Amino acid sequence: KNMAFMGSTVVYGRGKAVVVATGMDTEMGKIADALQNAVDNKTPLQQKLSGLSKVLTYLVVGICVVIFAVNLIRAWVTGGTLTGRVVLDTFMIAVSLAVAAIPEGLATVVTIVLSIGVTNMSKHNAIIRKLTAVETLGCTQIICSDKTGTLTQNKMTVVETYGENEKLLATAMSLCSDAELDADKKEAVGEPTECALVNFAYKLGFDKNIQKTELERVGELPFDSMRKMMTTVHKDENGNLLQFTKGAPDEILKRCSSYLAEDGVKPLTDEKRAEILAANKAMADKALRVLAAAEKSLTSLPSVWESEAVETDLCFVGLVGMIDPVRPEVKPAIDECRRAGIRPIMITGDHKDTAVAIAMQLGIITSPDQAITGADLDKMSDEEFLQNVERFSVYARVQPEHKTRIVNAWRQKGYVTAMTGDGVNDAPSIKNADIGVGMGITGTDVTKNVADMILADDNFATIVSASAEGRRIYDNIRKAIQFLLASNLSEVLSIFVATLVGFTVFKPVHLLWINLITDCLPALSLGMEKPEKDIMDRKPRASSDGIFSDGMGFAIAYQGVLVTAITLASYFIGKSYFSGLHHAEAIAAGAYSAETLGSTMAFLTLSMAEIFHSFNMRSLHGSVLTMKYQNKWLWGAAALSLLLTTLVIEVPFLANAFQLVNLDLVEYMVAMALAVSVIPIVELTKLCYRTYKKRKAN
Repeated sequence: KNMAFMGSTVVYGRGKAVVVATGMDTEMGKIADALQNAVDNKTPLQQKLSGLSKVLTYLVVGICVVIFAVNLIRAWVTGGTLTGRVVLDTFMIAVSLAVAAIPEGLATVVTIVLSIGVTNMSKHNAIIRKLTAVETLGCTQIICSDKTGTLTQNKMTVVETYGENEKLLATAMSLCSDAELDADKKEAVGEPTECALVNFAYKLGFDKNIQKTELERVGELPFDSMRKMMTTVHKDENGNLLQFTKGAPDEILKRCSSYLAEDGVKPLTDEKRAEILAANKAMADKALRVLAAAEKSLTSLPSVWESEAVETDLCFVGLVGMIDPVRPEVKPAIDECRRAGIRPIMITGDHKDTAVAIAMQLGIITSPDQAITGADLDKMSDEEFLQNVERFSVYARVQPEHKTRIVNAWRQKGYVTAMTGDGVNDAPSIKNADIGVGMGITGTDVTKNVADMILADDNFATIVSASAEGRRIYDNIRKAIQFLLASNLSEVLSIFVATLVGFTVFKPVHLLWINLITDCLPALSLGMEKPEKDIMDRKPRASSDGIFSDGMGFAIAYQGVLVTAITLASYFIGKSYFSGLHHAEAIAAGAYSAETLGSTMAFLTLSMAEIFHSFNMRSLHGSVLTMKYQNKWLWGAAALSLLLTTLVIEVPFLANAFQLVNLDLVEYMVAMALAVSVIPIVELTKLCYRTYKKRKAN
């Protein structure tokens, strides 16, 4: 309807316009409204960590209250008086438990691991705009991708024609386009499809720069995605007017009443129409993008420049079939998607037959029944489409607004969905998706601004590699969480048991040291772990899966109990056995107590058990003994933690500050031997788990 939309750029020419809408009533305003109404949902990781925070809060408060109450009751039952000193000591024990229960390093670990993931992705052409999107990529189940430029190279070439006059066909296609021929490079410049047409004409000997002088353009109806065609009117040097129209074959044929035969113009019969449509389908079945051209001689310029008046009573000239080669890396990426349980969806404005041919070539679909057109989509209600959305993997002849329906339907089905887009009209669908993917080369600023991730190379394979990186990051975050919670549980249980029995195993300063040195450094190092070899052979985790799913809750529990047992064993060995050897004289003199010696051995055992346990966490279920690569960051963290912990115990003024005792070599090695026992015990448990899973699968 000859509308100039707000935000359009005028490249050349001049004209008058009547303003019919402003602000939110404009097309740009409608897009802005759609963006404003799109809800930003929490990512799966944010939801899990939020739930974990609540659990830990209730747990910490509950434990503190119980321990505080138990100690006060014990003091009262044993005949003691509830003095301020007793209450304060009891309160300090409760605080110790709170310190032990809270994984102080968790927030830091998650943030750093996500940040490192962003850096890694940027090196592989995936630019992350929202930190939380990194993890969401790891549980992506649906990837809705544009075809042109993302699945294909966006380098169109004419490879097949249909029609009696190829020279006239080339002239019509070349002149009825806005691409220009570079006089120096002799290559077309402009939109890829139109460049292919101008290059096609040039190869046949028609230079568009010369054509434009011989047939000057005097009028036009620009391309419109609703009409799926464009028209130009030209005047030759004798003043004769000639109209060329090009566009989608099925739409062009609706406007034709005749066709150009070998012996002249003839009426377009139903048989000829069927023959042309068959030729169109034959090309489309070869994955070619097909365009038709038509012409019409005019006696004067149209008085009304509207499609109904201008694009009618045309003479069909012919068809051209262009191929946009598939990116060579896309087929392996789609195969990888299949193995990883990710479903690729292709969305295109191309003819259905072309879309089906390319989709079957790539392995996106196995039958034409899995494709649907935008027109058929319009006939479905939202409820009907929701019921049938899982049937379709290809959407052809769609408008940008269809994308929002597609992404919303998948999300309502409970799937984590990624959506690509480049135009302004794609912004609402990208905003509504769990992962909005903008195009770095062809994308508009609006689309890039609302996207969670931008593809610097506009390549589908980049989305898949980013998904693999997202899975690695989530795996590593889970490893860090399991390590931190198992470690903290062992600290809580050690203090809890000691309090119930009636002795003090750790001071608050010991717990702070363990949490900040022997917990945080290995946890950060686990975030640097490389992906496990089967990471893209697993199905995506469901967004509803809890943080403790896949046996993680049980693993945290038994590992916490295991470390607690060896920690308390170390305490009693120090207090009951080694205190009677060379420490006896110092203990008798009151330099320190047997309990302090026990606490020192328990401190070393717990600190080192957590370090050794971090190596267990390199794989949640696999054996770390068979891993072919080493995590140099983890080895560095282990060495640093070992050195610092040893210094705290063996350097006298540090030991005094931490209320610890210097250990001799035998005591040190006994404590270390207890600590290292965590590796074979956990390895044995993992082996049992893998055996159980294998039997269950069989």
